[in-house]
Amino acid sequence: MKTWIALLLAILLPVAALANEAEKPEGEEGEAAAPKVLYIGLVPALVGNFGSGPKLKFYKADIALRVTGSEAEDRVKHHEPLIRNQLVMLFSQQTDATMGAADAKELLRKEALKQVQDVLNQEEGKPLVEDLLFNNLIIQ
Repeated sequence: MKTWIALLLAILLPVAALANEAEKPEGEEGEAAAPKVLYIGLVPALVGNFGSGPKLKFYKADIALRVTGSEAEDRVKHHEPLIRNQLVMLFSQQTDATMGAADAKELLRKEALKQVQDVLNQEEGKPLVEDLLFNNLIIQ
């Protein structure tokens, strides 16, 4: 008899816990949950040429944008063509000096982030993108 009671409790406890979880109002769960950080990869990678002179120089930039929340993700994806255009224009204006050195790449990353945030400020009224990351930056 005790075995049956223990078995019955083992079956009913998870069901009771699920029922209790379902009774919570949506507001409590949303307030307790931290905003979700998401990374949006710009696919395909940006490829183009830069600099001036007799020899063409090329870059390939694999970029990810960090946003918080799915609404920001949707808005950034909506404006991705404009963001890509702004970044291509920025990269095409670079020189050997601004693309070659390690510290220059960090300055380029910061300028790219600023350009993306400026575009989103104009379109959405807020920057939405918190950071821009170079997953890969190849210069040839």
